[in-house]
Parts: sequence; C-alpha cells; structure tokens
Amino acid sequence: MRKIVILTGAGISAESGLGTFRDDGGLWSQHRIEDVATPEGFARDPDLVHRFYSARRTQAAKAVPNAAHLALAELQRRWSGPVVIITQNVDALHEAAGAEGVLHMHGVLAGALCTACGHRWPAPAEMTPQTTCPACTAATARPDVVWFGEIPYHLEEILTHVQEADLFASIGTSGQVHPAAGLVQEAAAQGAQTVELNLEPSEISRAFDIRRLGPATELVPAWVAQLLRPEG
Repeated sequence: MRKIVILTGAGISAESGLGTFRDDGGLWSQHRIEDVATPEGFARDPDLVHRFYSARRTQAAKAVPNAAHLALAELQRRWSGPVVIITQNVDALHEAAGAEGVLHMHGVLAGALCTACGHRWPAPAEMTPQTTCPACTAATARPDVVWFGEIPYHLEEILTHVQEADLFASIGTSGQVHPAAGLVQEAAAQGAQTVELNLEPSEISRAFDIRRLGPATELVPAWVAQLLRPEG
C-alpha cells in the first residue's frame, strides 16, 4: 500500500482528558449543543459561547498527546509513502506528538476568526464579545472552529486525499457527523481498503472492511506496528 489517509475523531483525544460531547460530566454535558456550537447560539448569547470555548481552550492547553497520537506521528515519519491525517478534533495533540500537515476540518481551539473581515490570529486564553480583531479593530471575534450547520474547512483537499487513498482508516469517530461520516464510502468507492479503530462500533461500522474495538492507546500503536513490520 502506498498512500494512507487517516480520519481521527474525539475518541483519539479522550484518553488525553479531552471529553467528547457525548460524555457525561464534561464541559459538553453542562450545555446544549444548540446553545454553544451553532451560529444561532453565538448570535443569541456570544458571552456564553466565548466562556465555553475559553474553558475548552484552557483544558486543551493542559492536555498532552497519548500513545495513539504518538503512533500516528511515527507512522508519518517511517512510512515509505504519504500519510495524511485529517481530524475532526479542534485540539493540537497531533501536532504536539510530531505530526505534520494535519488537516483540521473543524478548525482549531487555538485560533480566533473575525466575522467582519475574515482575519485569523492566535486566540488569547480568554475571549469575550469585546475582543477586537487586530486587523480591522472590530469587536467581531469568534472561535475559529466549525459549528454545526457550517461548512467544514479543507473539504476539497480532504476529498482529493481520500479518493487517492490506498488505505483509509477512521480512528475514534462516532460516524454521526457529516460530511466526515461519508468519507469511508468515498474511499471504498475508489478501491481503498478501509479500517475502523474505535472504542465501540460507530454508526457506520459496517462500511469498513476491518473493524477493531478497544482503547485508542492500545489499538493504534498495535495497528501502526503491524503496518511498519517488515514482511517476510
């Protein structure tokens, strides 16, 4: 196999202490998704949304990569062909582990975006409705993340990579969020082998050729080791 394309979701970062919006007791459990992760929620109560994402930003800044992130970075370094990592996650744990060229289809917690002029810049630890854009000085800053109902970033580039994949892997994803959930069908349609590594079966498990269940910190290093093992 030559080109490997990997899609990661919240499950790969859960063991680094970053909960998903399905977890009980975490930041997401304290709010409705409609209130903190939609354009409409931001329009209704920008102060609430900024406080929520400031808390997530603080939490993510303290997290460290786990064995799964480190294994994927190692795969990038040692594989003889291209290894493209696409993530639905807004943390920077792939990069912290040493991965390069990660495509963040849902944006990044560490970024700020001006809704007036489109300028992007590193987000401060705390943002408020009064946070101004350094380019146009308007108080129109928002987290540079993709909310429900918005178009993910890098879609054209992502689709090209998926269509070129010889092996497509989905790690720690729920299979409930589109368009990411449809990437396995796109890869399979082009002849790629497909594998799912997940704590439990996703909504689209049957679409994969191979399914392995368990913690990401166990499954991913073992899978990478198998790929890198010399044949013979």
